[in-house]
Amino acid sequence: MSDIAPFQNETESISIGNLTIENRLDQVEMYGSLSITRDQSGLALALQLKSVLDAAVTHLQQAPDLPAQIVFKATDEINNPFK
Repeated sequence: MSDIAPFQNETESISIGNLTIENRLDQVEMYGSLSITRDQSGLALALQLKSVLDAAVTHLQQAPDLPAQIVFKATDEINNPFK
């Protein structure tokens, strides 16, 4: 079972090896690196990653209002308080 509920909140984050997976309402972000070795440890890491990806795919497949592509809004610029 996945340790996060993809696309459900903006607060969950997990690490698998050196790979960080952050949950968002509009995306699941992954960054870092993950080495899956040919041993029991590698299998455990691969299964963790698969669980997260399976949960994301299931959510997307079941979404009745899934758009063709989302458009990200530009962020507002703020004044640098350190200038």
